[in-house]
Amino acid sequence: MKQNIQFILHDQINFPALLIEKFAALGLNETQLAIIMQIYTAQRKGNNFPTPEEISQHLTISNEVCTNLLRQLIQKDYLSIEEDKEDNQMIKEAYSLDPLWKKLYTVDQKVEKVDNKVGEVFQKFEREFGRPLSPFEIEMINNWLDEDNHDISLIYTALREAVLMGKINFKYIDRILIEWQKKGIKSSQQAQQSSKSFHTNQQSTSAKKEHPYDKSLYYNWLEE
Repeated sequence: MKQNIQFILHDQINFPALLIEKFAALGLNETQLAIIMQIYTAQRKGNNFPTPEEISQHLTISNEVCTNLLRQLIQKDYLSIEEDKEDNQMIKEAYSLDPLWKKLYTVDQKVEKVDNKVGEVFQKFEREFGRPLSPFEIEMINNWLDEDNHDISLIYTALREAVLMGKINFKYIDRILIEWQKKGIKSSQQAQQSSKSFHTNQQSTSAKKEHPYDKSLYYNWLEE
């Protein structure tokens, strides 16, 4: 029994869990993942350059299919072949998974950064509204980001316009974003310039009203 446990422990390998979770997002399919796992396992056992025959005998694909898939992995920069100098100074070829690791962890960092920015959007709205957001409001923000593809800075600008107009509600902000989308406005700079142009035209036909919070300087998007 003790020998069996030792064999089981000795037979274990450490494989990146993140690759198992993210391989589809990287553009890999299950067969390509299986090939990568076979290469990874072979290298842990001292075989740095397993042949297509050695790889395919552990899978349900032929030698020819394995050869083609290996070629695809190299062409798509998931895998590379490098020279490996052994202790006796003999130079042999070896597979390198470094290109794959770079893609994997770069993608994960980007996703994490995006998630952090989205979290900041929710926090900013909660600060302005002075309360937690409802599930409907969270879904609306997600729609602005995912379906309408609004830039985060543009959403912040729309929120600022609503605050300055004293109309802090999601329907009003949504209308602002819809109007900007109709006009082809995609950045906060474009939105600010459009608003500035409108105000300039308005000010030429009407006098300014003295008020500590002069709403005439801001465009009421709902009354266009």
